[in-house]
Order: sequence, then C-alpha cells, then structure tokens
Amino acid sequence: MSRESDWIADGRAVLGIELGSTRIKASLIGATPTEVLAAGAHDWENQLVDGVWTYALDAVWTGLQDAFAALAIDVRRRYGAEVELTRLRAIGVSAMMHGYLPFDADGELLVPFRTWRNTSTGAAARELSAELGVNIPLRWSIAHLHQAVLDGEAHVPRVAHLTTLAGHVHERLTGRRVLGVGDASGMFPIDPATGDYDARMLARYDELAARAADATGIGLTARVRELLPTALAAGEYAGTLAAAGASLLDPSGRLQPGALLCPPEGDAGTGMVATDAVAPRTGNVSAGTSVFAMVVLEHPLDRPLEQIDVVTTPAGDPVAMVHCNNGASELGVWAGVFRRFAEALGVGAVGSAGGAGSPVSADAVFATLLGEAARSDVDAGGLLAYNHLAGEPIAGLDAGRPLIVRAPDSELTLGNLVRAQLYGVFGTLALGMRVLADEDVALERMQAHGGIFRTAGVAQRVLAAALDAPVAVAETAAEGGAWGAALLALYAAEAGGGIHGEGSAGSARPALADWLHEQVFAAASAQVVHPEPDEVAGYAAWLERYRAGLAIERAAAASI
Repeated sequence: MSRESDWIADGRAVLGIELGSTRIKASLIGATPTEVLAAGAHDWENQLVDGVWTYALDAVWTGLQDAFAALAIDVRRRYGAEVELTRLRAIGVSAMMHGYLPFDADGELLVPFRTWRNTSTGAAARELSAELGVNIPLRWSIAHLHQAVLDGEAHVPRVAHLTTLAGHVHERLTGRRVLGVGDASGMFPIDPATGDYDARMLARYDELAARAADATGIGLTARVRELLPTALAAGEYAGTLAAAGASLLDPSGRLQPGALLCPPEGDAGTGMVATDAVAPRTGNVSAGTSVFAMVVLEHPLDRPLEQIDVVTTPAGDPVAMVHCNNGASELGVWAGVFRRFAEALGVGAVGSAGGAGSPVSADAVFATLLGEAARSDVDAGGLLAYNHLAGEPIAGLDAGRPLIVRAPDSELTLGNLVRAQLYGVFGTLALGMRVLADEDVALERMQAHGGIFRTAGVAQRVLAAALDAPVAVAETAAEGGAWGAALLALYAAEAGGGIHGEGSAGSARPALADWLHEQVFAAASAQVVHPEPDEVAGYAAWLERYRAGLAIERAAAASI
C-alpha cells in the first residue's frame, strides 16, 4: 500500500476519464498499468428534447466534477485520509464519438449537443457518401453539419468551430483545440497516408456547402478545414492541464495544474487500446449502450460499404467499424424488471429469502438471468427480441421500438426470453460483420469488453456464435474506456513528446501496438471461447428470423 500511496502523493499517477452513454468514469493507474489504483463514477442519461437525443453541457461538467470527487474519496478510503489527489503525471480524456457540437467565435454552443444516437441526417449522409466516394454514416459530425447546411438552419453562418465531446472537454482543460486522430476520423474522413483530414474531400465538401448555400441563402462563412480541430496521433503533444482546467475538474482547489494530456479520443479508440487491439488483423467488440466492432485493416477496403465505417486507430491505422446504435440497454431494463420482482417477493439475494423490499444485487440478477439463458434452446425457442430504442442504420431503421415477438408455438421460458435478448444485443452487429466476412477481411482474434461480459462465459459464448469466431475476454476487460484513456495518457508520458513536445517524439517513439503488447499486456491473461457448432447454427437460424422480422420493427415505429 505504501508504494501506491507514495505514487499518488508524489504526483506520478495517471488519470483516465471517459464520458460514456450512461456513466462518466475516472480511473487512476500507477506503476503497474493493469492495476487500477482508484476509481470514481457518475451516472447520467441522454435526454430526448424536441426530438433530439442530447446531453446538457452543464451536466457534462457536473458529472465530471462528481466523478473526480468520487475518485478522490476512493483514494482516501484505500490509502488513508492523509493521501490527497493533488497532482497527476498525465491525463487522458475519452468520450462518445461523433455527433454535433458547433460553437461560435466566442465559444458559445449554437445548438444543443446532437449525439451519435440521432438519425436525422439521412439526406446529408447520402449526398456526402455519393459525392466523396466513401461511406459517411448518419452520426458523423460532417453529416450533422451538412444536414444543418441543407436545411438552412439559422445558426450555420455563425459556426466557428466543431468538435466532439472529448475534444470539448480537452479544450476546456488545456486551452488547445485538438483531437485524437481516431476521434477525428468520426468527424471527417482521414487520409491514412498523412494522418490528417483528406485534402481532396475537404475541397469537395467546400464546393457542396457552397452549392447548398446558393439554394437556401444560408451557408458557412469558413472553409470546413478551418472548423475542424487539429488531428493528432497517439503520443503526440496535446497540451497540459491549465489552472482554469484544474479548477473546472476539481472545484475544491486541491488539484494542481501541469499534468500532460494526451490527444483526446473517442470511446472506440480507447476500447481498442483497452483490449490490445490496435495492430492489423486484430479486432474488438465493445458492448454497452451501443455495440460496435472494430477490425484493424491490413489493406484498405476495395469499395465503400454502406454498413461499414472506415475510421482509424488512435495511431492512425485504418479500421473497419461496424457501429450499432442500440446495445445492452434493453437487456438492462428487463434485468431491472426481474430485480424488482425479486424484491417484491421479499428475496434479499437471488436464491435466498429476506425481508420484503430487501435490496437485490444487480450483478446477482444478471448472473441468474444469464445462467438461465445458458441452459435454454440454441435458437431461443423461436422468440425474437429487438433492442432498438433508437434508429439503426445497418438494419435500415429510422426509428426504434423495443419488441418481443413470438409465434404461438414458440417456447416462452425465462431462459429463452433472456437468450433472445442476448441475441438481440448482437443482432445488428452480426448483420454488419457478415458484410465484412464477405469482403474477406482478415481477422486473427476478436477481443470483447463491457459490463455484459462480467458474468463469465455466457455473453461471450453468444458473441462467438454470432461471429462464428473465437472471442477473448481479458482479465482487464471490465476496466473499459476510462482505463484505455489512462493507458493513452501513460503512453504519451512515457513514449511521446514529453511536457513540451520534445524528447522521444517522431521516429524514436515506439509504435502504440508494440508499447501496449510489451509494457501493458505482456503478462495479461484472457479467457478464450471458441464457437460451438450447434450454437453457431442456432444463432444463424435466429438471425434469419431476425432479418425477416425487421419489417415488424418498421411497422411498429410507424404505428406507435
């Protein structure tokens, strides 16, 4: 304990922050990167306001301050009241990718934050994809901007800069308007040869924006390149914690400025880092409010694919991304229903009697439900479960309605119900991954992380069946994106350009993939699950029913 407490007291600990869809998390690491010294969190939820999925920026800072305060409390709880978190060696910020955060010249947000979950940019995405020759997804920042241009929104001429949520937080902490290249690749296409925004496409977009302005009379007053943050690769100098930033993160005044910050990244990038999946032919699946798979490419795709985004790793290598707007949230709702049922029965812990209204562990509920699913029919007994709270572009859905559908002869059991929900978590992902398989994209291993994998084996087996590929879950998988952000910050401090961008920058910097493999994951263990033939066949049969039943989803969205 004295080693860890000394590390913290001496200001050598590294902080990772992630603003996820349902939680803002802070993780502190020290001499052993795979061990989290302390953690803090704050729960939050997006809101549907005037038809737009959004978070208030005030809630961003309230949540960050609460998560940091919880982290400081955890430090004192673990290491003694005299140990204060006052200095940090480095900080990494990660957040939900994509979306639309336009600011004017005075730094005022022009419209409420439009998150990745919004699917109102169809016209813009179609035009951009056709004109730029690459797939531009609905949630990308450039799609949101161009939709605002096409619609002639009044705020468009005042747009002075765009960023992502991670970029905004980083700018407030450091004063620097930069972005990790992985996150930047969800704003505008990146040229892998330069690691910067694609120059040809930038010029083409300026032409499209001018044409749209001629039609509406309202247009941008700057070239798109001037609106975008500077893209940086992992390890490059991205600034230090300013005094104002320290006060913003920790209003108590204990946190001192000066910590190095790495380039801010999206949750996809920190997920790749947290699973050691940044080298070609590796991939990972992140399962949370959304679900996405990242496959690092050996070679560029031969053609644009509507279901596949091409983004980059934090080091700038091209990645094929299958992104699904809907993930494990609906499964979590059902777990909450069964948790309340257990409490109403007076069950204090699953399987044991207790007083009426006794608390029931959420982990125990999940473990029980997933255990039932493991013993159910491999085709879920004919049940279908759609987890679509929002629209799902890969499935061709503009809006979502969570549904459970069964035929009269389906076997409705608890296990089949939960298995159908688990299958639904990965349903749209499986559709997208089959597109990549048809393109002969090479993949040696698939890593998985996210809370759904905390119950050993069950969700992992389902994912292996859905992908018909081995799936590994490392012992560090539950640490998630905040830990991944801390690793990127540690990489910047140890292998990057130092506090002033000097030192081992450039060619002397070890590759991110090599550094992770040698310095972080060399001794890490993982549980690998190989697909079982009967489960692969069961999932394939279920997926065909799922695909055919998407018409039910469309009808529900039109009717309800």
